[in-house]
Amino acid sequence: MIHSTILLAVEEAATESSLFDFDATLPLMAVQFLILAAILNQIFYKPLGNAIDSRADYIRQNKLSAKERLSKAESLAKQYELELAETRKESQQLIINAQAEAQKIAAREMAAAQQEAQKIREAAYQEIEQNKIEARKGLEQQVDSISRLILDKLLGAGMIG
Repeated sequence: MIHSTILLAVEEAATESSLFDFDATLPLMAVQFLILAAILNQIFYKPLGNAIDSRADYIRQNKLSAKERLSKAESLAKQYELELAETRKESQQLIINAQAEAQKIAAREMAAAQQEAQKIREAAYQEIEQNKIEARKGLEQQVDSISRLILDKLLGAGMIG
């Protein structure tokens, strides 16, 4: 019996309400939805949107400053490379000049050494010639004295005999 009264109450409720009731609940639900959307917009969506926008601005500014720093670094690198190339050219030229100067100095020193050696050779040659002349004179004197002795002996032996 209780069971049948519940069934009757459910049947009466079913016959009174249809699938779509457009009574006061629909506008009330719409108002509640709009209020909820406005509250969520004020409390959640706007701060979140602002945070996202500020983060996007921060990223954009960092990206721009990074591009500026990168371009500045690249220009500095190019400038340093040009300066390095110029310095290398200058150092190569200094090396070439120093080698040329060293060759000139070596050639002068070599010429001076050859002149000194020539002077020493000439002095030695003159000394040898002088010694040769003196030796010839000494030999001539000895030859003269030996010739006189031989002549004296020959003449002395011939006078005796």
